[in-house]
Amino acid sequence: MSSHRAHTRSDYIFFLSYRTRWIDNDQYSHVNNSVYYHLFDSVVNTFLIQRCGLTSDSAQIGLVVSSHCQFFSPLSFPQVLDLGLRVVKLGSSSVTYEVAVFEEGKDAPAAVGGYTHVFVERGSRKSSPMTDLLREGLSSLLSTNESLESKL
Repeated sequence: MSSHRAHTRSDYIFFLSYRTRWIDNDQYSHVNNSVYYHLFDSVVNTFLIQRCGLTSDSAQIGLVVSSHCQFFSPLSFPQVLDLGLRVVKLGSSSVTYEVAVFEEGKDAPAAVGGYTHVFVERGSRKSSPMTDLLREGLSSLLSTNESLESKL
């Protein structure tokens, strides 16, 4: 994995704001590690719905086959977060997303992670090439800075 600490807000293409909730904090008064995966899921699926035509009854769905996260600094309620999204690898039926979690107004991420989706037919769960609309939307998120791409 490349050093995500060097990433900045400008490395990401799509953003979603998230207002932390009291329930996001753990006993140590910071956002619990499990919450970050909810954040990743939220920004990815918001993009897929808004820009790629994903619906609750789409014939094709994405299954998560791997995930990761690196933490650099703690976050806690009541901070507002900005979730930055980009695509670091786009295959015929799979995509690897990278998400950076920024404290509002900060340029360095507090955490960087992501996951890989393999797109399958809803009924059979067999891998299938992405639809043109899905591929077009995801292509708009492709990272253009190869020196910062994740090595998964």
